[in-house]
Amino acid sequence: MLSRSSRPVVPRNIPCGSPHRALRRTAAVVLATSVLTASAVLPASAGPANTKNPAAQHSVRGGVSKQNFYFVMADRFGNGSTANDDGGLGSDPMVSGYDPTRKGFYNGGDLKGLQDRLDYIQGLGTNALWLTPSFKNKAVQGGGQLDNSSAGYHGYWVTDFTQIDPHLGTNAELKTLIDAAHARGMKVYFDIISNHTADVIQYKETSPAPYISKATEPYRTATGEVFDDQDYAGTQDFPALDAGTSFPYTPVVPAPERDVKVPEWLNDPTLYHNRGNTTFAGEDSTYGDFFGLDDLFTENPRVVDGMVDIYKMWIRDFGIDGFRIDTMKHVNDEFWQQFGPRVLSYAKEQGKDEFFMFGEVFDTSKSVTSKYTTKNRMQAVLDFGFQGAARSFASQGSKATGLAGFFAGDDWYTDADSNVYQLPTFLGNHDMGRIGTFIAQDNAGAPDAELLERDELAHELMYFSRGNPVVYYGDEQGFTGAGGDQDSRQSMFVSQVQEYLDDDLLGTASTHASDNFDAQHPLYRKISELAALTSEHPALRDGAQQNRYAADGAGIYAFSRIDAKDQREYLVALNNSETAQTAAIPTYEAKQPFELVYGNAAAEAKSDAQAKLTVTVPPLSAVVYQASGRLAKSEAAPAVVLRKPVTAAGDATRLKVTADVDGNSFHEVTFQARTPGGGWQAIGTDDNAPYQVFHDVSAVEAGTAVEYRAVVLDNAGHTSASEPRSGVVGEPTQPETVTVAGSLNTELGCTEDWQPSCGQASMSYEPAHRLWQLTVPNLPAGHHEFKAALNGSWDENYGAGGEPNGANVVLDHSGGAVTFLYDHASNVISAVTAGQQPAAVSAPGSLNSELGCAGDWMPDCSQAQLALDPLDGIWKLTVANLPAGSYEFKAAINGSWAENYGLGGAANGSNITLNHNGGPVTFRYNPASHLITAG
Repeated sequence: MLSRSSRPVVPRNIPCGSPHRALRRTAAVVLATSVLTASAVLPASAGPANTKNPAAQHSVRGGVSKQNFYFVMADRFGNGSTANDDGGLGSDPMVSGYDPTRKGFYNGGDLKGLQDRLDYIQGLGTNALWLTPSFKNKAVQGGGQLDNSSAGYHGYWVTDFTQIDPHLGTNAELKTLIDAAHARGMKVYFDIISNHTADVIQYKETSPAPYISKATEPYRTATGEVFDDQDYAGTQDFPALDAGTSFPYTPVVPAPERDVKVPEWLNDPTLYHNRGNTTFAGEDSTYGDFFGLDDLFTENPRVVDGMVDIYKMWIRDFGIDGFRIDTMKHVNDEFWQQFGPRVLSYAKEQGKDEFFMFGEVFDTSKSVTSKYTTKNRMQAVLDFGFQGAARSFASQGSKATGLAGFFAGDDWYTDADSNVYQLPTFLGNHDMGRIGTFIAQDNAGAPDAELLERDELAHELMYFSRGNPVVYYGDEQGFTGAGGDQDSRQSMFVSQVQEYLDDDLLGTASTHASDNFDAQHPLYRKISELAALTSEHPALRDGAQQNRYAADGAGIYAFSRIDAKDQREYLVALNNSETAQTAAIPTYEAKQPFELVYGNAAAEAKSDAQAKLTVTVPPLSAVVYQASGRLAKSEAAPAVVLRKPVTAAGDATRLKVTADVDGNSFHEVTFQARTPGGGWQAIGTDDNAPYQVFHDVSAVEAGTAVEYRAVVLDNAGHTSASEPRSGVVGEPTQPETVTVAGSLNTELGCTEDWQPSCGQASMSYEPAHRLWQLTVPNLPAGHHEFKAALNGSWDENYGAGGEPNGANVVLDHSGGAVTFLYDHASNVISAVTAGQQPAAVSAPGSLNSELGCAGDWMPDCSQAQLALDPLDGIWKLTVANLPAGSYEFKAAINGSWAENYGLGGAANGSNITLNHNGGPVTFRYNPASHLITAG
């Protein structure tokens, strides 16, 4: 194949338009195989200006960016008093819930046991103690026999929201514990529940009760009128309801439990959804009962007001410092938009200026999880995405580029009053399982020394990277276990549970047959060391984090941390390879001396003339260097230019706004927005490149133009502002056709090159991903150029960077399959090629049980596996008769969640929705674009 570089930039008579202007952002952030760098030139119109712009702000920080959490299940930590083991309910375990030989029953721990061990907890560097729910629970639920029942030792089956469960102690003992923690400078956080209670309500018609949708059986008022509860959510109005006629199921409460719930309003069955059990997908994810637990009608203002009042009491009377909120994902948005601001405002009235709430949103997609801190006005969510990325890196030896890509998406959380630095990060928990378990499973047969090194590496990543680290009790003693839930809830005191006695602990010869409060355990000492180091060097706790370097394989991932005030750069480098690795890592300044503050490496180093610091990191470990001096002060503000604001991939209610900043130093960029007739409002400040925000425009009418500008603040206090640029809210109207028009058209079967109307070069629209695509199974090798031509002509066309009439996009191809993608939101057309085919591809999702799998969301289920079609290189799975329903799914690679792709082909992306009418469906996965589709 001859090169076609001699061909014109665009076909004859097609104007190229203004030359595409490349912009420089030499902050070393564009991910390549090894180094994160980029360069270009700013136009003169965006030149620097040193007049102080009052719009320039610092990135948000607060006391909540310096928390070291210790997450503890009180029943499993310390048994300070045997007098409360049975909760005052007697010796029958089916009444009291107490049976220390069973992992699903109360084992005897209590609040006094926690207080007795505060020295131990604080010795880890803990300054925030987080307790699982401690309210009075229904003692036993289940099938009526010991073997098919379990107890409320975990705290999630609440009957009385106003008192501590008697198995754990009393309200007075809680107050004593909180006061003792406060005297040590430690905060105390409560795990709370707002959307369900214990299973008290039964349904007259059936048990168990499958979910009935609102479309099948809508809600009815007490007078029989059909209504949609969403019309009232977020307001102070709601129709009167009747338990006998308003719901798809008739709620009934057994006589002994009619008044069991406290406060009293919780005993009203019309304040619950009453639609049957959730399948955790679609509508029933919000309206369904969790395994029979009574699901509150959180759209009703009576429920909102009642929950706010409950948690005000705990703040006022006990001095609680914050809440972790259970099952936040399964509650309507309007509830959080009221609950969060009201509770936070009340806490501040009580003198709790640093009161902090974070929610459990069990999802790894930042477009989903960030919604709760932006649109829903909450302060933070638990970072489930970090947990997956950390396991993949430290335990599974994945590509370092995957970790860099994960952190590159942090700007989803940036808004005017919060950002990613507030998120609690964790490695495992009481639901999914422990980090020790994952490491042992991922590295079966590895020696204990390697397992311990990987565990330490995971904790190094958690403590040195952005966020607030959470240690799950027992992880510091090397606890493992067979899995999640009950298998990850071992006691710290002597256990009588056989399943726990069989566990192999990491880093110790100890077992669960003895107490495990060993302050000399290597993991306890490591965590204490990490906490002390980050306390001594605060930039490692809440300094700006800047991606620096990532190996294209197992190896080094490196990032900088820098405090906006101190202006001293720290370089963190972690190596997940089993051999020592060396890399030249970009920094902010050339010829800057650095000194080692952590790890086993050269005591001193110096960046070279290109501002790169050469670092050697031992296997499965981390090193940290501190710059000897502060950054040189900037002499003038850098220039800043906005890119075209576009609809964000994965969320059509957000606009992605990106600014390119000149120079290579520490900058903070504040973004502002205004609608026609309005004033400028700050929408977030970003302190690491690429500088961007994902602006929530869900409240703005589709089609409205929103104007943006960026104001940069340099490290010497100078500012400059960009020229404004507009974006349009809502999904753009898709064109009738999109063609890959270029020098490759004849290879595709067109009669000539640069043919905008050629059918063989026409792309197909994939509505789930909102992308146009064309897969060419075997494009000949050569130099190709192309553009996107819309509606069969050159009247509207887009080139490099999505510019109208822009420069041709270049593809130097080695031959073989190539997939072209066009995004009409950004107007960007690109070409991607697949690397080595994976060993396996599956479609895990909420439909797996319908395929014959043992459960849903199973990446290793054989019935969910796709097969490679060698003719076109696409993986396929045809299901002959999928029942009608609303489903969600993703693509999982090689039988696990370590590598997975969601909406838009994004790694760890949002779930893809399939609204299916019933009948056959074929799943297709393209390894080049990572798009998985169903149709």
